[in-house]
Amino acid sequence: MESSANEEAPPKVVVLMVPLPAQGHLNQLINLSRLVSSAGVHVHFACSGTHNRQARVRVHGWDPSSVSKIHFHDLPFPEISTPPPDPSATLKFPAHLQATFDAAVIDLRQPLLGLLRSLCASGQRVAVIHDSVMSFIAEDTVDLPNAEAYVFHSVSAFAYFCFFLDSMPVEKLDIPQKLKQIYLSSPSPPLKTCFTDTFLELIERQVNYFQFDVGELYNTCYAIEGEFHDCLTQPPFRAAGALKTWTIGPLNSIAIEKNISHSRHKCMEWLDMQPRKSVIYISFGTMSSVSDEQIKELAMGLKGSNQRFLWVLREADRGDIFKDEGKLCNLPDDFDGTAEGMGMIIRDWAPQVGILAHPSTGGFMTHCGWNSSMESISMGVPVVAWPMASDQPRNAMLLTDVLKMGVSVRDWARWDQVVPAGDIEAAVRRLMETEEGKEMRKRAAELSVAVRGSLAEGGSSATALSSFIAHISR
Repeated sequence: MESSANEEAPPKVVVLMVPLPAQGHLNQLINLSRLVSSAGVHVHFACSGTHNRQARVRVHGWDPSSVSKIHFHDLPFPEISTPPPDPSATLKFPAHLQATFDAAVIDLRQPLLGLLRSLCASGQRVAVIHDSVMSFIAEDTVDLPNAEAYVFHSVSAFAYFCFFLDSMPVEKLDIPQKLKQIYLSSPSPPLKTCFTDTFLELIERQVNYFQFDVGELYNTCYAIEGEFHDCLTQPPFRAAGALKTWTIGPLNSIAIEKNISHSRHKCMEWLDMQPRKSVIYISFGTMSSVSDEQIKELAMGLKGSNQRFLWVLREADRGDIFKDEGKLCNLPDDFDGTAEGMGMIIRDWAPQVGILAHPSTGGFMTHCGWNSSMESISMGVPVVAWPMASDQPRNAMLLTDVLKMGVSVRDWARWDQVVPAGDIEAAVRRLMETEEGKEMRKRAAELSVAVRGSLAEGGSSATALSSFIAHISR
């Protein structure tokens, strides 16, 4: 039966997003879903019901209704007994979430394959965009003639570049001398200080599936990581022209939408009352746990710095953020009184993009997760880099040594030690009070302009995203 003229023709392509169920990964792909769906492409977002809900409720910087066009699929997921995070653990990788990661790559495979086959049955092309840790799905596209897979890298191009070089004879490689010198100028952190052995084994298995991908997407901006991206697309990293690549970041909002102001967090009112660029914002992300001893040293360091501060102090996410209540992190007995007037403590979810965009925010003490790093660059806020684990030490190197927009609170060689109050105070004062800090703030502002330009019409990231949508819609 022929379609009537008023009926809408089915789209040539639909997109299936496959995230890793962890906040920093969900966040990036939900933002990419929003951008792709706004271009008129039907987007399907597939994860457990709990993590789909988490992705939706934590959309920040955008109007929450902007995800209304996305088709969420709540896949069956086993009941997992997730242990609480261990703030006293020497290795700060979130090992308490390992059971969730394992279930994602084992128990979600068959439900995802069923969904993929169902989408392919429509006759449309199905472009699967999967987190690099969920790469098994790429193999499942091979036998489906109208499906193709694209790996999404949730880490910086620089971190990816370093991970490759860690296993290669760098001095003998035919890569630009400038990039070789950048890599050699700072010792690369041993992987055993950044990841658990169990997670590294999971990653190694997933990397083997990259051979089934037809393209790569990077949440980065050519203006800040173009040299590293270009290097990654050439031998010895890749066979020349083996995969199409697109740098489409940053995926975070760069302008807080006015129509979400009615839900403004109470911390924004406090920021309104502070002088311009006077506040240092402290947050270590959703998966980092800090010991009571370290919290005490940080509190004393902030007190000694005599700087205004906004501190997000909460336990790391557990497996189910809606069911598992985290414990309250302890502050020194006399600190709340000291903080009155000079600082504010946030114990719940914080609107980070809005905080970084606020004119009173002058610095960001961060764990250097890639979401936080890109948000600080986008908003032009220099950093006090305090990496905890994972790709964060390499992101910190990018921010401080390459982009020159921040200071380190400690050398990674002391990764397993508590950072004393004196070191914290010195790092905060260096960023917030010195001429060197002013230069870093100026540099951050310049990078922000470059990033925003890349997202404007005709900019590198905007052009790359349009190119990708055109490619999958061909």
